[in-house]
Amino acid sequence: MNPNNDLPPELREIVRSLSRRGFMRGVGATGATVAGASLLAACGTAGKTNTGASGPASSSAPVTPDLSDTDKVVNFSNWQLYIDIDDKKPDVHPTFDEFTKLTGVKVNYAEDILDNETYYAKLAPQLKAGQDAGHDLVVLTDWMAGRMIRQGLVQKIDKANTPNFPKNLRSALATPEFDKTRDYTAPWQSGLTGLAYNKKLTGPVTSMQDLLTRADLKGKVTCLTEMRDTIGLIMLGQGKDPANFTDADFDAAIAFLQTAVDKKQIRQFTGNEYSQGLAKGDIAACVAWSGDIIQLQGDNPDIEFVAPEAGLMLWSDNMQIPIKAQHKKNAELIMNFYYDPAIAAQLAAYVNYICPVEGAKEEMLKIDKDLAANELIFPSDATLAKTHIFKGLDTATESKYKETFNTVTGA
Repeated sequence: MNPNNDLPPELREIVRSLSRRGFMRGVGATGATVAGASLLAACGTAGKTNTGASGPASSSAPVTPDLSDTDKVVNFSNWQLYIDIDDKKPDVHPTFDEFTKLTGVKVNYAEDILDNETYYAKLAPQLKAGQDAGHDLVVLTDWMAGRMIRQGLVQKIDKANTPNFPKNLRSALATPEFDKTRDYTAPWQSGLTGLAYNKKLTGPVTSMQDLLTRADLKGKVTCLTEMRDTIGLIMLGQGKDPANFTDADFDAAIAFLQTAVDKKQIRQFTGNEYSQGLAKGDIAACVAWSGDIIQLQGDNPDIEFVAPEAGLMLWSDNMQIPIKAQHKKNAELIMNFYYDPAIAAQLAAYVNYICPVEGAKEEMLKIDKDLAANELIFPSDATLAKTHIFKGLDTATESKYKETFNTVTGA
């Protein structure tokens, strides 16, 4: 199932041309939605027992029968514009067709994740009530994936069903703070948060210190409304580790940002819309997401993405299996499928985010040599060595930090 099928062909083409994060922010700004309703799990005869343990907070939860062996479907919820399509038939996903041919399992696909918090608000109450929410596989960003694990809302992956995972997982993604042994998450795609600038308007901008203090950039820069991205980069510039910091470290980063706001260094805090201003020349430099910059560079070679001297933020959107999912093994089969390097390359050729699968770059050479050489899709080990993942926060700390950040940004 693809909610975009209900859109006119010309609008589908416009939507398909946008970045996933950019489209999501556009949706949020306008109040529009093209997401379909949540899928209901298909009925079937009980197959073998689901042996995957649920998360830490609910390890004693009743076992849910796994219908995978008799009910050949998997209900997969994802973000918009995050799967390959046939350019001539936008409702066809070639890799899904390959998966079905290989396994006999049909993919019921819903692009119904508009943002992490909204989706959590819909999904979590059902799971906490012990109900099957109709999702066998969901894709959530690192910090939300961590919350799902802490609250015991997802199941442990049976790695006997995923010989490709974590074997083919890139080492930089192997041990995040929120799931250090990758027992509950498998990265779907990843991205970098760094800096970008327009070469027609300014020279290289190589650090958050440059961005937020240089006199020639006053009033010509933007930062992201995503706390983990903006504050993470500031922390790195201050010599702190975003994966392991104190309240005092957070307060120091906030103080630095507040000073930049007070001095009117920052033109605006934005979502993805910074890309338009950067391309048009309305802003000279900004905090930016790698996927957006790849797209901008296709039309404007003056746009440059920069890995700050102190490091980059690395984020992933992760596949997880909710508790009560009725097709756990089928969900694991699709995880395994997308960790085949050849399949991962097919997906990366369409979505243009960082591919988390080792060996996919070599496969991409057979598809598109330019994409294979793109550092923002296949970062070198040297680039990945400079990446950092923001630590997971408990509910109270997250609420406190977000309130403080929103006060500074004016949100």
